[in-house]
Amino acid sequence: MDFGPEDMPVAAGSASNDGTTPGAQALGSAPVGFKGRIRAVRVAADDHGLTAAEIERRLIELGFVEGARVEVLHQGLFGRDPIAVRVNEATIALRRREGAAILVEPDGG
Repeated sequence: MDFGPEDMPVAAGSASNDGTTPGAQALGSAPVGFKGRIRAVRVAADDHGLTAAEIERRLIELGFVEGARVEVLHQGLFGRDPIAVRVNEATIALRRREGAAILVEPDGG
């Protein structure tokens, strides 16, 4: 009998089969003042005008890497977009839809 990835057990503290991690949330939905660490960068679809691989590469080049410290500093007045995020020591503005590809967990989580 063949088993697919959906049949594999998930270890405690690791990502589940649907790509989420217990206690993790998308950076794009985090409120101003959120402080935490990046768990993963996963772009779901090619709906940004670029391929998912290209968006993921660009986010990683900006410093959005697993384990990096993040803090949501500010959000736009209209539509709460864009957001200003501190990643380690750099401050970066990005759209919430790009932030949705960055899974984060709160400090101490």
